[in-house]
Amino acid sequence: MKNLIILFTLFISVTAFSQEITIKKNRFYAEGKKLSNSEVKALLASNTEALTLYKSSRTKSGVGGFLLGFGGGLILGDLVGGATADVKYPTASTYIGLACLATSIPVLSGRTKKRDQAIALYNNGLKKSATNDSDFELNIVANQNGYGLQLQF
Repeated sequence: MKNLIILFTLFISVTAFSQEITIKKNRFYAEGKKLSNSEVKALLASNTEALTLYKSSRTKSGVGGFLLGFGGGLILGDLVGGATADVKYPTASTYIGLACLATSIPVLSGRTKKRDQAIALYNNGLKKSATNDSDFELNIVANQNGYGLQLQF
């Protein structure tokens, strides 16, 4: 019983001091300390849905950034090639670059929404676990043998 009470006390203290993640200028902070992406993933590992949303946000950011850079590079490469050589300027690479640029816009637009949802989901999970003590019940019991504490899970 003594071990059970100690375990219960440790559990309450861990949930009371859980780190809430905040976002300022696209940087992640917990208790005023800047977090790296791997630290954010480690914190979000306790909430699988939030971790999935965060990874999806990072994937969208990577794919969108690649499409943006690749499209811009194709357009600039074709522009330089058309300006320095004696060829017809808008070639197929310009149109492929424009298609990549146009595709990157919707891909990049949803990344911050997913990131914010993931962080909000994680923070809400912390608040629920810290305030949800309906699973535990502590009563003072009196009977013919004396007084005592009753702890129910």
